[in-house]
Amino acid sequence: MANPYRSSEGLSARPLGNSDEILLRIDPAHADLDEGISSLHSQVRRLKSVAQKIEEETKIQNDLIADLQTIMSEAVVGVRSGMRRLNKTITQQS
Repeated sequence: MANPYRSSEGLSARPLGNSDEILLRIDPAHADLDEGISSLHSQVRRLKSVAQKIEEETKIQNDLIADLQTIMSEAVVGVRSGMRRLNKTITQQS
């Protein structure tokens, strides 16, 4: 019976038990190891670049959130002050 996880490039992978891990086996008779390693290296570089861009975007968004929190705190103080003055004015008019 043929291995259902075997690829045409000589790579095969199969799940290990109930975990999310996989076992990857490279069959040197069917694949050029240097080419496979080079391809994996390229993919890792791309993933690193994406992770760095996500980190940059996260920092920008965290700064925006901090600024919004400051603005909202100032707005709450302003509304409370306005409500106190309004209540004082209503009390004086009564």
